[in-house]
Amino acid sequence: MFAVTRLRVSPSAAADLSTDLDRLLGALAARPGFRGGEAGRCADDPGLWALVTRWDGVGAYRRALSAAEVKIAGAPVWLHAVDEPGAYLPPG
Repeated sequence: MFAVTRLRVSPSAAADLSTDLDRLLGALAARPGFRGGEAGRCADDPGLWALVTRWDGVGAYRRALSAAEVKIAGAPVWLHAVDEPGAYLPPG
């Protein structure tokens, strides 16, 4: 499965976001079931970013989000999160 978190970021917060995303991806990478992830800024809207991660399954993803180190690393990122569903399963 993969997860997409879109982030709406003000110009003043964008400078720190890249570092915060790297810290969060490092914490996620240490969790069982993590397959990879990346983050980037929208080419058409500089205030919109996305974090995309890949997991062995929904359970691994949800357990990773419950880990204390992920919550701590994620707090400065998730305060920018767009409130929408973000976990996706492949078709079939």
